[in-house]
Amino acid sequence: MDNKLLAMLACPICKGELCYDRQAQRLICTVDHKAWPIENGVPLLVAGKACCSL
Repeated sequence: MDNKLLAMLACPICKGELCYDRQAQRLICTVDHKAWPIENGVPLLVAGKACCSL
């Protein structure tokens, strides 16, 4: 995940900052404790697509 792209992305629920989990290929919101998958290099940042609660 490109750092410039990551800096532009936000949590679709709280609009907060996201952290990149390289190993699991997902973006994590530490505020909402939700994670969104990255498929084929594309983050799936749709509120209903959160893959899990942390």
